[in-house]
Amino acid sequence: MQYDGGHPNNLIINMSNVSSLNNDLFIPDGVTFVGSINVPGFAQINGDISGEINCKELEVGPKGNIKGKVQAQEIQVHGELENDINCKGLVKIFKTGKVSGKLTYSEIDIERGGQFIGNMSSTKT
Repeated sequence: MQYDGGHPNNLIINMSNVSSLNNDLFIPDGVTFVGSINVPGFAQINGDISGEINCKELEVGPKGNIKGKVQAQEIQVHGELENDINCKGLVKIFKTGKVSGKLTYSEIDIERGGQFIGNMSSTKT
């Protein structure tokens, strides 16, 4: 971890792989993470992530921003999620959510006001 010298909340975590000890992960607003994350359980992201995240359930909070490759069973988006997203179950984009890039999903629910820009494909036949 390192402090970037700017705002007191600007903490940059540079790790190649992080695993959660209690099966859940919370990244608060103001925290930036660059690298890969493997979370066996639930991940709630309110900060910024660049890289890869693999988890069972993912919630991108209203101030959350994820750029990279995402794999999850269930995804809820209140903030921003972009690039390569693969969801084996339900993707729910709330009215404040924005998803862009390539999305593969089993089920999708987009609330009025929610946004999707890119290519999407369903795994259901």
